[in-house]
Amino acid sequence: MVYYFYEERSHLLVDYRPQFYISDMIKIMKGNLAHQMFLLHPELKKELWGGHLWNPSYCVVTVSDRSREQILAYIEGQKEKSR
Repeated sequence: MVYYFYEERSHLLVDYRPQFYISDMIKIMKGNLAHQMFLLHPELKKELWGGHLWNPSYCVVTVSDRSREQILAYIEGQKEKSR
């Protein structure tokens, strides 16, 4: 997995087995990360609207082996932009 988090957005490049629904995978990732964040920073739950870390929306794009390098370059470029 390759990831990048910046203020209001995140980028993930994930390789997964096609037997799983993408929506289920997103829910699991968001849920696990929120759980860890709330354990580390319990004050977040009070500061966030309704105690929710994530907006329910997401965007998923499938990637072929050919375009994988382009996606990696994009994610790396986002890191450079935020510095």
